[in-house]
Amino acid sequence: MTSQQHEIAKALLSIGAVELRPQDPFTWTSGIKSPVYCDNRLTMSSPVVRKKIAEALAKNIQEFFPETNVIAGTATAGIPHAAWVSDVLNLPMVYVRSKAKEHGRGNQIEGKIESGQKVIVVEDLISTGGSSIDAVRALERQGCEVLGVVCIFTYHLNRADELFKEAGVPYVSLTNFDALIEEATLANQISKEDKPQLIAWHEKLKHGQL
Repeated sequence: MTSQQHEIAKALLSIGAVELRPQDPFTWTSGIKSPVYCDNRLTMSSPVVRKKIAEALAKNIQEFFPETNVIAGTATAGIPHAAWVSDVLNLPMVYVRSKAKEHGRGNQIEGKIESGQKVIVVEDLISTGGSSIDAVRALERQGCEVLGVVCIFTYHLNRADELFKEAGVPYVSLTNFDALIEEATLANQISKEDKPQLIAWHEKLKHGQL
């Protein structure tokens, strides 16, 4: 794991954007009982953390996708991060709705986009990867070349890796579950006894066994 992964995980934990409750799990929309809840929207309320994230996302875009000339945020959670990243990189920004509007111009992509532009999609979190790929396809239908997806946090599920591979789209995450658990242990936010339980839960999740 890289220092960036640990630094971002530590930042998310420090503002409660990620909460760990091994003994009192959350219930996800899917019905899965999870000891982890990641709410990256809380980063909007922390100028220090959101700036750290924007700079890290921008650095990754420059390193892995240097040809980028448009930043695209996913609605809704990816929009603010895309805005801050586009400001850091001084690039135009658009955002992608989950589906086209049923009124007005019927746009799915808001902002000025042109065929042939090289786009990076900014997400807050990747679980299965489905919504990210939907955004990629919407941009491709407009004639854009999507270079990849960058996000703040990923669970690194096998299903997501498979979807991105099938789509031929690389993705890069600032941090992940493994770094989160290490930082939470160091910060005494989970006990050493809870750590194996969390790792075992993640392995089941990763392989679609929950």
